Amino acid sequence: MTDVLRLEHLNIDFSGDDGPLRAVHDLSLAVPRGGIVCLVGESGCGKSLTARAVMGLLPEGARASGRILLETPKGTEDVLALPARHLRSLRGSCMAMIFQEPMTALNPVLRVGRQVRLHLGMSREEARTETLRLFSEVGIPAPESRYNDYPHRLSGGMRQRVMIAAALACSPSLLLADEPTTALDATIQGQILRLIHEQSRKNGMAVLLITHDLSVVGQMADSVGVMYAGRLVEWGDTGALLDDPAHPYTQGLLRCAPDRALMGARRLPAISGTVPPLGQIPPGCPFAPRCSRAQDDCRTSPPPLRPLDARHAVACFHAGERNGQ
Repeated sequence: MTDVLRLEHLNIDFSGDDGPLRAVHDLSLAVPRGGIVCLVGESGCGKSLTARAVMGLLPEGARASGRILLETPKGTEDVLALPARHLRSLRGSCMAMIFQEPMTALNPVLRVGRQVRLHLGMSREEARTETLRLFSEVGIPAPESRYNDYPHRLSGGMRQRVMIAAALACSPSLLLADEPTTALDATIQGQILRLIHEQSRKNGMAVLLITHDLSVVGQMADSVGVMYAGRLVEWGDTGALLDDPAHPYTQGLLRCAPDRALMGARRLPAISGTVPPLGQIPPGCPFAPRCSRAQDDCRTSPPPLRPLDARHAVACFHAGERNGQ
């Protein structure tokens, strides 16, 4: 199966007073055509930053290195080596992104219908018809009446749906979805996820889905990567990873998932400690200060990502042990 996106040894650094601060470390992964890959982890682990690097939209002061290989009409191109003008031409046509915060992603002075219509290479009337169809598909009620609204007149959930419609408008070969169902109720969330899944399977669209919701991972993903402090700590087929997590951090995330506990019968467990900030990441395994089974080797050097089998890899010197978090 052809990979639409391949990340090879991706690093993302920010400028700091005492030198560069690395926010994403040596990240390698692939998203195949028609496949859905999920990245999960706590806030600040580098998931959204990775997606922005693929789009060429890193914040000021951030610099990416390594390779971001994208399949385009010209063949395989390295996003990090492309001129700005060519990169802009790929956004929308080859790759699109659903941003986590729709109010800052939508243009406040353009009507929402026009913002979607501009992505379509059709006549004005054809584009309007297609935009209304997309509005209906993403669950916007009475789409004709919303077509000429400005973003500030819509609720957060409605703006999210407009942004999803805009991302899907050109049938991109790669969709980067950063918490795409934020601010949506459960019914609309299910509808949006089904739509993304159908687009992936029907049109061969590759999807990199960023989420903190493990139930979404179970529903959507073919493969899943778990990130912690900028590093990929576990990777595998969804069934293999969720059924038999090997990294203590992944095990902790699964124990904390609400559907894994008897709601109302007991408190949800929590992973002790906090994610270390940039500049204070320990020299060994970044999870070692929060891990009850950390040993001397864990505090000396970061463990490499190594295969457990053909479907599963983990970055842990003591993978699979179950003697507590």
